[in-house]
Amino acid sequence: MPRGIPESVRTIHLMGICGTGMGAFAGLLKAAGYEVTGSDSGVYPPMSDQLEAAGIPLMEGYRAENLAAKPDLVVVGNVIRRDNPEAEALRALDLHYASFPETLSTLFLAHRHPVVVTGTHGKTTTCSILAHCLHALGTEPGFLVGGVLENFGRNYRVGNEGAPFVIEGDEYDTAYFDKVPKFVHYRPQSAIMTSVEFDHADIYRDLDHVKTAFRSFVDLLPSDGVLVACVDGEHVRAVCSEARCAVEGYTTRGHAEATWQGEVVEANRDGMEFLVRRHGEEVGRFQACLVGEHNLANLCATVALLSNLGHSPTAIAEALASYRGVKRRQTVFAEPHGVTLIDDFAHHPTAVKATIEATRLRFGASRRLWTVFEPRTNTTRRNVFQEDYGKAFTSTDLLLVAPVHRADSIPDEERFDPSQLVHDVQDGGVDARLTVGVDDIITQLADEARPDDVVLILSNGGFDGIYERLPAALLQGGRS
Repeated sequence: MPRGIPESVRTIHLMGICGTGMGAFAGLLKAAGYEVTGSDSGVYPPMSDQLEAAGIPLMEGYRAENLAAKPDLVVVGNVIRRDNPEAEALRALDLHYASFPETLSTLFLAHRHPVVVTGTHGKTTTCSILAHCLHALGTEPGFLVGGVLENFGRNYRVGNEGAPFVIEGDEYDTAYFDKVPKFVHYRPQSAIMTSVEFDHADIYRDLDHVKTAFRSFVDLLPSDGVLVACVDGEHVRAVCSEARCAVEGYTTRGHAEATWQGEVVEANRDGMEFLVRRHGEEVGRFQACLVGEHNLANLCATVALLSNLGHSPTAIAEALASYRGVKRRQTVFAEPHGVTLIDDFAHHPTAVKATIEATRLRFGASRRLWTVFEPRTNTTRRNVFQEDYGKAFTSTDLLLVAPVHRADSIPDEERFDPSQLVHDVQDGGVDARLTVGVDDIITQLADEARPDDVVLILSNGGFDGIYERLPAALLQGGRS
C-alpha cells in the first residue's frame, strides 16, 4: 500500500474526477502528456462533457474494477471517504496513491515559481486576473483556477518550466488521509492574502482555528518571497505579523498602514477605471471589466504583485485591459425580453453583500434587482451564519430563497433555516419570499419580472437547471 508519488509516472487515475478542482486537474494532467482516467458517482454535464472532449475516459460509480488497469498513480479527491469502496480496494492493492494537492505540487510546482492566492474571499477572481496578465505579459505561466477564464475557455494551463504557476491557496482539507489545508502543499514564492474570516464550518471549529491555518501558510513563504496582504480586514495583519518575507499591505479604504491604495475613478456596466498609489504616489490608472469594491481590492492586489515581479505599470495596464473575466462571477448569461440574468458563485455572507452591491453599481440603482439564493455550499447549508445572512441582502429589492440543498445530510440543530432568513430580511424592508424549489422560482420570475429588471442568481451548482429553464420561461411568458 505505497503512499506517495513514484519517480516515474505515466498513467494516472483520479477518484472524484467530476469536482471542479479535480476536473480541471485532470485536464491539466492530460495537457501535460499523462494518460488520465477517472471515476465519480455523479458523472454528468457539463463536467462529463468537458472531460470526454479532452479524451479522458470516465467510469460511473466507485468500484474496485476501476483500478484493474493498475495505474502508476491514483489521485484521491477530498470528496472520497475512507469507507468508499474504491478507496478500500486501493488500500488493498500495491498501488501508489496521493492527494490532488500533493500531486500538483510534485508534478508541476516543484520546478516553477508558485504564485498562490489565498484568503476567505476572492481567490478565483484574483487568480484569473493574475493568470491572464502573466500570460499577456509574455511569462508563459501555468495555472489552475476554480473558474473558467473567458480569455482561455478553460481553467488550466501547463505553462513553461521555470515560469510562474498561479494557483488558489484553498484552506479546505486535502484528503481523508491528509487532514491539512490544501495550500500547505503549494510551495508559495509569491502570494496574495485577500481576507481572513470564519468559513468552512464543517472543517474549522472557530475563527482561531482558521487563523492558525492561514498562519501555517504564511510560514511557508521564504525570506526572499513576497506577500501582498489586504489590511482592510480585521485579522489579516495579525496572521501575517510573523512572516519571514516582505509583506506589502493593500487597501481600498484608505488604511494608513497600506503600501498600496486602490481607488475607483469611474464605474459602469462595462467595468471600471481605477488608480493605484504606492506610498501615496500614483503608480498608474487602469481599466478592467470588473466592478465593486471587492473587485477593486482584487485588482489592486494584482497590480501590487505584478509590480513586485518586475512588470511596469504601462505593461500591467495593457494586460488588464484585455482581461475578459471568469465564468460564474458576475456572468450575464441571458437577457430575455430585457431582463438581465446574472450567475454568481458568492455564498459567504460577506461575499453575498459585496456581490449585490457590485451588481447595483454595475447596472444602476434605478433598475429593480431580484436576488435568488440557493443554500448549497457546506457553509450556506449550516446555521453558523444565520444572523449574518439576514444582513447580507439589504441592498436587493426582492429575494427568493430556495430550500437547503440536501438538507437531510445536515443535523437539525446545525441546519440553516431559510424561513428565518426570509423573516430577517423582511424586517429590513426587503420583499423576501420563501420558495418550494426551482419550479416556484421560475414561475414567480416569469410572472412578475419586467423589462429592465436584473436577476442575480447565487448558487455554486446546477440549481436544477435554472440557468437553462429560466431564460426559456421568461421568453414564453411564464411557462417553464
